[in-house]
Amino acid sequence: MKLLKKTGLDKTEQKILNGERLTKEDGLTLFESNEIARIGALADYVRREKCGDIVFYNVNCHVNLTNICTSRCKFCAFGRDDGERGAYAMTVEEVLNLIREAMKDPNMSGLHIVSGLHPTWTFEDYLNFLHVIKENFPSLYIKGFTGVEITHFAKISGKSVEEVLKELKAAGLRAIAGGGAEILSDRVRNLLCPKKATAAEWLNVARTAHRLGIKTNASMLYGHIETLEERVDHLLTLRELQDETGGFQTFICFPFLPKNTALEKEIKQTSMWDDLRTMAISRLMLDNFKNIKAYWVMLTVPVAQVALGFGANDIDGTVHREKIIHDAGATSPTALAEDEIIKIIKDAGRIPAAVDCNFNILRTA
Repeated sequence: MKLLKKTGLDKTEQKILNGERLTKEDGLTLFESNEIARIGALADYVRREKCGDIVFYNVNCHVNLTNICTSRCKFCAFGRDDGERGAYAMTVEEVLNLIREAMKDPNMSGLHIVSGLHPTWTFEDYLNFLHVIKENFPSLYIKGFTGVEITHFAKISGKSVEEVLKELKAAGLRAIAGGGAEILSDRVRNLLCPKKATAAEWLNVARTAHRLGIKTNASMLYGHIETLEERVDHLLTLRELQDETGGFQTFICFPFLPKNTALEKEIKQTSMWDDLRTMAISRLMLDNFKNIKAYWVMLTVPVAQVALGFGANDIDGTVHREKIIHDAGATSPTALAEDEIIKIIKDAGRIPAAVDCNFNILRTA
């Protein structure tokens, strides 16, 4: 790849082209640079070398069991107190009806289950949802719960994280969602989400799951009170654990959407510029992650499509019904048809591949 105009990025660029691992200093250099086209080109080069031209997606349905939550994080527009207007807790039959509706799509292959930390539900209540879903829809792949939720299950049940994970796996869980990582900084978490899993607890869930053979995803919620150094540290922490276990499947960049949150008056939404550079830098720093997701629900469809040229090779899925992000003012659709996703990928000059929650290819288009 030909070097571009001589700038402060030259040293970092040469390391990338040589296949060398980037340091914290390199990450800060990238974030402090305004050469977004150059950074994007480097990320696209690495993506092409590592992944080729296939872009992964899945035909999936989001199931958010409840928005009643004890955590009430400052960056969240989804959570409610029990009895508050808009609060809900789904019944088993309501969940089954939602999935039956989604199953009208003959290619429906998986569920994405994440929820609030309900103050009175027991771990057995959550397990029962999985048992019933597996019994009624045995063909569906279930990706569910975050490190935060699993830490909560351990605390309310008195079981270890390992015991909780083994029971979830036996009940039908095939992979763990990547949310809840936010920024893996005690400073940030103490200010924004002090009532939920710490950074160490989130990492412990991932490490334990990987040891048990359960693949997980990882994420970063950026664009709120974190510093650029904390973004880089977050990426390095994930990279270190991936070196140790190899159990992360994909990394998701979540731009913070402030509408209807406690931070709405203090923080403006990230720009497309920030979203694309963060996507690209994630690809460059996370050299041991094969997949980087452009989550169209938060980025919007046009930005997610452009992100396929900034290091991303995963665009999530059809979603069917998304609530959490749209409560925060997301302007993207609540679902996309499979043919729409295929067109988005093909228009970007890439090859669409439908996968299950563990990235096994089901078909290409």
